Amino acid sequence: MNTKQVKEVKSLLNKPKNIVIVTHWSPDGDAMGSSLGLYNYLIQKKHKVTVITPNDYPSFLFWLAGNNKVIDFSKKTKSAKTAVAKADLIFCLDFNSLKRIDSLGVEVAKSNAIKFMIDHHLQPEDFAQYMLHDIKACSTCELIYDFIKLMGDKKALNKNIANCLYTGIMTDTGSFRYPSTTSKTHRIIAELIDAGAENGDIHNRIYDGNTEGKIKLLGFSLSEKLTVMKDFKTAFFSLTAAELKKYNYQKGDTEGVVNYALSIEGIRFAAFFVERDGIIKTSFRSKGTFDVNLFARTHFTGGGHKNAAGGMSELTMEKTINKFVDLLPAYKKQLNSSK
Repeated sequence: MNTKQVKEVKSLLNKPKNIVIVTHWSPDGDAMGSSLGLYNYLIQKKHKVTVITPNDYPSFLFWLAGNNKVIDFSKKTKSAKTAVAKADLIFCLDFNSLKRIDSLGVEVAKSNAIKFMIDHHLQPEDFAQYMLHDIKACSTCELIYDFIKLMGDKKALNKNIANCLYTGIMTDTGSFRYPSTTSKTHRIIAELIDAGAENGDIHNRIYDGNTEGKIKLLGFSLSEKLTVMKDFKTAFFSLTAAELKKYNYQKGDTEGVVNYALSIEGIRFAAFFVERDGIIKTSFRSKGTFDVNLFARTHFTGGGHKNAAGGMSELTMEKTINKFVDLLPAYKKQLNSSK
């Protein structure tokens, strides 16, 4: 945002308004951390704020302050539509296209509310009047911190906001190990801890509350479902709906599985295919210069970041994997030269 836009947004927020916050399909830590972090900031300014998700999200995020106020569009469609219709301002967080919020995107598109996108993904679409967008940001939560600072409200940071933003930054940086983690990231984290973020407790809530089924599903994935293709510096996992059911799958149980494939020595490209809701969800990760955002956009109706992206396939699991494997020879040179 330029100086003029910052002044305009400050003016918009000077008086109480009906505000809706929406985030992407299958929200993760950054999606919910940024949404509820912004929620806890805006309610301090006396706005009426409603957070809407397109569908459900992992229970290990339910402890975030304000979670009990979140509306799941897939379960409470009427209430969500009413909130969107009454909104004066809609914040779109952690996504760059209205397609990423499925049917909820239709409601947002037809709303007369002023729209504000805050996001760090590549190639944002032009649907918002205001945009705080930076692909160099480690997370949308980092941008929410920036937004609060731009509004001149850094003193508004409290324990609830800090916990939310810390959660999103921690999860989207892989506990601060990805290249997107910068010195700025660590400075923000320090300020969040000073504002009350319970860093040890947050890590425990996110990573140390595993069910028996989740651990067994991970073990099954590693021992039975991993394919390594050294010639292409590629490794991938796949899980069918029946396999998920066998291990009593719960939302969030497969988060991070793809990273195990990427951690193998010499692997530069990792993929994870999982069957849910009648389609195949895809997750792609890479090291170095190989662009999985472009790969996902070109072949799997998806996108994201250069080294982390997702997509989908309406083919069967077998045909999806065959498609993926058949594509690799065309990328062999890129994969072998990726540094």
